[in-house]
Amino acid sequence: MNMTVPHSPKVLLVDDNPTNLKVLNESLRGEGWTTLVAIDGESAIEQTEYAKPDLILLDVMMPGIDGFETCRRLKANTETQLIPIIFMTALSDTVDKVRGLSLGAVDYITKPFQQEEVIARAKLHLQLYQLTRALATQNQELERRVAERTAELSESLHNLQQTQLQLVQGEKMATLGQLVAGVAHEINNPVGFISGNLRHAEHYVQSLLNLLSLYQEHFPDPGEAITEEMENMDLDYLSSDLPKLITSMKDGTERIRGISHSLRSFARTDTGHKTEFILEEGLDSTIMILKYRLKSGDGRGEIQIQKDYAELPPINCYPGQLNQVFMNILANAIDALDEMSEQAKAEGKPICQCQIVIHTALSSNREHVVIRIRDNALGIAPDVKARIFEPSFTTKPVGKGTGLGLSISHQIIVEKHGGTIDCYSTLGEGTEFIVTVPMV
Repeated sequence: MNMTVPHSPKVLLVDDNPTNLKVLNESLRGEGWTTLVAIDGESAIEQTEYAKPDLILLDVMMPGIDGFETCRRLKANTETQLIPIIFMTALSDTVDKVRGLSLGAVDYITKPFQQEEVIARAKLHLQLYQLTRALATQNQELERRVAERTAELSESLHNLQQTQLQLVQGEKMATLGQLVAGVAHEINNPVGFISGNLRHAEHYVQSLLNLLSLYQEHFPDPGEAITEEMENMDLDYLSSDLPKLITSMKDGTERIRGISHSLRSFARTDTGHKTEFILEEGLDSTIMILKYRLKSGDGRGEIQIQKDYAELPPINCYPGQLNQVFMNILANAIDALDEMSEQAKAEGKPICQCQIVIHTALSSNREHVVIRIRDNALGIAPDVKARIFEPSFTTKPVGKGTGLGLSISHQIIVEKHGGTIDCYSTLGEGTEFIVTVPMV
């Protein structure tokens, strides 16, 4: 690239010798350049700060602060440090030249100087300075474009991750909803049949027992064969226990109905708008789904669920999505308690009582509901806790977790409901998730 001297560059001449200033001034003005003049270091620094020359020709030996100190101060100032400085001096010692260059000077001209040499060196360093500024401008523009592009890519990546979460969440809930609806339908049909028949069976059994009682009353001596059979079958016990069996079966069918209701409540398909929802029903249905994981096993006792529900009015929300949040948090708590029990067992330590506490309340301004879910497991390390809401981040082994559960939960609470979800954890004591959801 053929660089030229910038149009009418400004050159600051610093020398306490009037003759030198006059000669240099005439030579540089003859090139069409603008010149500034200073006779000492202090005034040179002052002019440099407000005039911003393109080049400084600086004498070394001056009264007051010398050229070396003047150069040092100019290079220490971020506003003037890039301006090229050429020393002019009668000193020819190499040590002095090295000192000047180490302070940031770009060149040395030895007195007495030749005007042609001064002009040639000044042109060279003006060209280099113009090139340096052009490169700096290009670098700034490049950095700006890189920053803009990086921001665009970051936003695109964020949008892609959010879209992925929405697709995963939607597909997961749709699949679960279809599965649960089918299971609930298949359960309800035989349960309805059994429940209906049990009512008739209870009536029939009671009628037969009443009839038997009448026979015993009117025929107190039924004969040896009947008496022997009554003793073998323990008629008195059968008469008292059979109604209990019927009642137990009725309770069983009601329990199955409750499980079916919990399944439908948990996996209900949300519409495009919020609907009224009783928060406790969502929590209870989620606990019901996870009940099999709460039971004791592998050396761990049953996980105790402690409920501390406030009397809350229905809230407007997306119920199926909130249930998914509860499922993710509670499942993670169970995983943490299982891990704690396994570690204690491996180390030969006693296994403490595993517990999950669920607390609900209204916020102080009564505009939000607050759900706290706390476990007494091992807690989460700070570096892990800082990333738990990131998509695809997981500490679980391959096949045990996708890393999407809590990131989906964060999206559901923050973006879909305008609420908050926070995690507080202390190593060795446990973890608590605090979820706030607006009432409307």
